Amino acid sequence: MRAHSEAVHVGFDRPLAPDEARERLARAPGVAVVDDPARGLFPTPLRAETRDHVLVGRIRADEALENGIAFFLAGDQLRKGAALNAVQIAELAAR
Repeated sequence: MRAHSEAVHVGFDRPLAPDEARERLARAPGVAVVDDPARGLFPTPLRAETRDHVLVGRIRADEALENGIAFFLAGDQLRKGAALNAVQIAELAAR
């Protein structure tokens, strides 16, 4: 009801393997990697609802872009897209 999703395609200056992209995304604040197709685990708007983290998965090489990576993400528009962002910005401003 209140989550959104996006297919993202990114090109880099140097090659980036999907496993390296997965590791980097897993370390990013506010991101949860949900990427296990064999077990049917991947980001969906329904799974993202009521969560603060943006879910990222289906991470793969993007053959259409030089040094490209493609992935899918889903996030709760109210929690991460509005309310939590406002709190996080206020916390940064207070520092």
